[in-house]
Amino acid sequence: MEKNTTSQVHSTPRPVREGQGGGSALTHTAFTFPGQRSVYHGKVRDVYNINDDIMVMVATDRISAFDVVLPKGIPFKGQVLNQIAASFLDATADIVPNWKLATPDPMVTVGLKAEGFRVEMIIRGYLTGSAWREYKNGCRELCGVKLPDGMRENERFPEPIITPTTKADEGHDENISKEEIIRQGIVSAEDYEVMERYTRALFQRGTEIAAKKGLILVDTKYEFGKRDGKVILIDEIHTPDSSRYFYAEGYEEKFEKGEPQRQLSKEFVRQWLIDHDFMNRPGDKMPELTDAFVQSISDRYIELYEHIVGEKFVKEATTDNVAARIEKNVATWLSTHQS
Repeated sequence: MEKNTTSQVHSTPRPVREGQGGGSALTHTAFTFPGQRSVYHGKVRDVYNINDDIMVMVATDRISAFDVVLPKGIPFKGQVLNQIAASFLDATADIVPNWKLATPDPMVTVGLKAEGFRVEMIIRGYLTGSAWREYKNGCRELCGVKLPDGMRENERFPEPIITPTTKADEGHDENISKEEIIRQGIVSAEDYEVMERYTRALFQRGTEIAAKKGLILVDTKYEFGKRDGKVILIDEIHTPDSSRYFYAEGYEEKFEKGEPQRQLSKEFVRQWLIDHDFMNRPGDKMPELTDAFVQSISDRYIELYEHIVGEKFVKEATTDNVAARIEKNVATWLSTHQS
């Protein structure tokens, strides 16, 4: 699912819950569920393997930027991301089969275990971010895809382009072409064609849903796995951690003037770190995250949820023990759905 680049940070004998700014942040978990075979601690999610058949994905309140987990958790962030992803998995299940079975807790999705492909399918509708930086430096081919001359930052591509990356165990993912993926045998030609078709269908559906909310789905990533010989969508989709959104209102005017677009993503956290001289470079020191700043991040994530999903966000368990709630809810679901 997610690269485990920070597991050493999360070794702890019990779930940890931080109190901050009127909310609680779950930053570590160490559950023992019925039938549990193993647990995988990612940067922001903990995934529990149940009988090598079911995956229990806990969206913690950890937050990462520049490949580093920040020292404080963000209240309600896990709930926000889990509920956005669940909403989009449900909204796309008619066009692409996915792993989700249920959400027994606001911070948990339970789903089918699949053998993940070692490739992330990144699809871009607009020339921005890292693609723009490469284009500005003269690059006219990205992951084997030819790019037209004369494009400007944040300009829409004639058609969305797919720029896959390899999933690295250590370090950064690397750009790779479709042809090279198939040549190296990372993914078979047949499976890649299915992933490519699903990626375009998901992006089209995500674009349509975003447009109804006054948003532009700029780019995103999807991960796929294989179960019982079939390719299925795994992991989260269309969240502000995995996607970039622009506000549709004002897009054309800002584009014509060459002004930065209003974004709906976690870019504001990265920008705050940059403004405080932290980009995870050698010698960089992590700035202090004040309670006020942590609360502002929490508020922004809730704002993101309400824009993307179009519903009022309902905070869960602001005073109860979040870890105990999760453990109870998941155990109850497993007891009624596992033979």
